[in-house]
Amino acid sequence: MIKEFKAFISQGNAIDLAVGVLIGAAFGKIVASLVADIITPVLSLALGRVDFKNLFVPLAGQTDPMLEEARKHGAVLAYGVFINTTIEFLIVAFSIFLVVRQINKLRGTPPKP
Repeated sequence: MIKEFKAFISQGNAIDLAVGVLIGAAFGKIVASLVADIITPVLSLALGRVDFKNLFVPLAGQTDPMLEEARKHGAVLAYGVFINTTIEFLIVAFSIFLVVRQINKLRGTPPKP
């Protein structure tokens, strides 16, 4: 079993996967910053200065205007955070789509049998 594990590790698959995870994590941070620092403020300005991060429904009757304070006093339904996360996901998914599309173009079409 140790020989199999060494063979698995020495193949490119495990190393490629590790590199992909690390690059993916770094890319995720870039996209999170893009959404939080660029896209969300522009959308907020266009929608009348709405701060998505602080859009929530209090479930415990609290009246705090900020999400962090409301969470300290009870349960909240933080749909603004969900909106930001959805935007981040869509950007990541679209970026991956563009990369895979470009790789497929570089590879060319496989010959038909």
